Amino acid sequence: MASVGGAALELLVSILLWIRTFTSGPDKENYSKYGYPFIREANSFSSPRGSGGVAYDYIIIGGGTAGCPLAATLSQNFSVLLLERGGTPFGNVNVSFMQNFLVSLTDTSPNSASQVFISSDGVFNSRARILGGGTCINGGFYTRASSSYIKRVRWDAKLVNESYHWIEKQIVQRPKLAPWQKALRDSLLENGVTPYNGYTFDHVYGTKVGGTIFERNGRRHTAAELLASANPEKLEVLIHATVQKIVFEIKGKKPRATGVIFKDENGMQHLAVISKQSRNEIILSSGAIGSPQLLLLSGIGPKSQLEKLNISVVLDNEFVGKGMSDNPTNAIYVPTSQPVEQSLIQTVGITKMGVYIEATSGFGQFTDSINWNHGLVAAEIGQLITTPLKNRKYEAIQSYNKRKRNPPHEAFMGGFILEKVASPLSTGHLNLLNTNVDDNPSVTFNYFSHPSDLQRCVDGVRLIEKISRSKHFKNYMECDSKTVERMLNMSVQANVNLLPTHTNDTKSLEQFCKDTVSTIWHYH
Repeated sequence: MASVGGAALELLVSILLWIRTFTSGPDKENYSKYGYPFIREANSFSSPRGSGGVAYDYIIIGGGTAGCPLAATLSQNFSVLLLERGGTPFGNVNVSFMQNFLVSLTDTSPNSASQVFISSDGVFNSRARILGGGTCINGGFYTRASSSYIKRVRWDAKLVNESYHWIEKQIVQRPKLAPWQKALRDSLLENGVTPYNGYTFDHVYGTKVGGTIFERNGRRHTAAELLASANPEKLEVLIHATVQKIVFEIKGKKPRATGVIFKDENGMQHLAVISKQSRNEIILSSGAIGSPQLLLLSGIGPKSQLEKLNISVVLDNEFVGKGMSDNPTNAIYVPTSQPVEQSLIQTVGITKMGVYIEATSGFGQFTDSINWNHGLVAAEIGQLITTPLKNRKYEAIQSYNKRKRNPPHEAFMGGFILEKVASPLSTGHLNLLNTNVDDNPSVTFNYFSHPSDLQRCVDGVRLIEKISRSKHFKNYMECDSKTVERMLNMSVQANVNLLPTHTNDTKSLEQFCKDTVSTIWHYH
């Protein structure tokens, strides 16, 4: 009882400090409600400022992981309008604490922080719908880009490395390594994923412990907090502002973006414009799904696709929506004889064969979480197995949720060891289904269509098998070859996607990879 009481006290102190942080200062009403005085609801937007009145130097569409720091930086010298379709993470219990990670990610209510979509491949995925973007719903692991990537995309390496520090200072922590993460670390080293690079932000081969955006009491930091570095006199942030299209001036040789049409939370439309200075811009920062979707809705994309939906063509560009890719992930469920401490990704093995090895463990949920809606993308072992495959569809899962809103904790007795294919070569495409910006477009990733990706998955699963047999996991379970095959079958039976499964064919790791493919939300 003492440990439970201590945890409760720590949580209470954390919440009180959080409330104090956002209720102090000159504008208590705005701070307590939105986090910062320059954040307000979209319905408060004054149209004259955006039409014939004062225009902005920059309009940023999407207040996510990129949009927030970009707005903070540009506001030092320019007037900036940041438009975000979702709400704020401040005061949202589902977002703010690691214990509610699954609750937030699988919440399908209209105002949730995540918007679920199912790719045409049959794999569940999620789009962030909140100020702070993916940092509000992800696993919280922080690492820097590799030096080879920076060179390949021709970034200024010196400037990139200088830019990391202000982000790391504000929202990145050193994790308290959970037992499951220690077992993974030691098992990776035992199986040759060396050297051990310790705690580092650098992306280097071997085994390392990365940064986290979770504090040790489980409180999450997000990219929205980077707005603390903004110039409040130069920045306006509108939440629940859904951009419907970019407005173009079609004169001369090239069309020029001049403004955006967005709707507020009441469905009312507004126009915001940029000034006519040559360097002023509208910056589209709506993620890998939202950005091409909005380009297409604005008339930029393949002419044939636009004309089918009666969208006026501003620029015929065949590449918009092409080259969609997602890092395929496959996880092996490791059951344990007793509950294990909850942990998200802290340790990673970066292998030279092109896969990353990571792990999660345990289960957590606050009793006062905002929405208890599990099951859509959570990997509950045995879920929906009794439902015939042809009926195992989105509607069936929603019906399942209504009947069984809270899964038994014993379903989470254990953890997952997973492998992720790095830099996948398989690509797909994105197409509009209609002209409603609130609806998901059709997305195809074509997982494992390139043989190299499939081979790397097989290599990764073989490494996981070795790791699960290592002495470091024996504290949790006795693991032999039969146990590993049983774990593979259990992982195949889990409701991780809508693909046909082959539970008696786990000796074929190629088939296992195809059957159990899921996302780690790294689509690009």
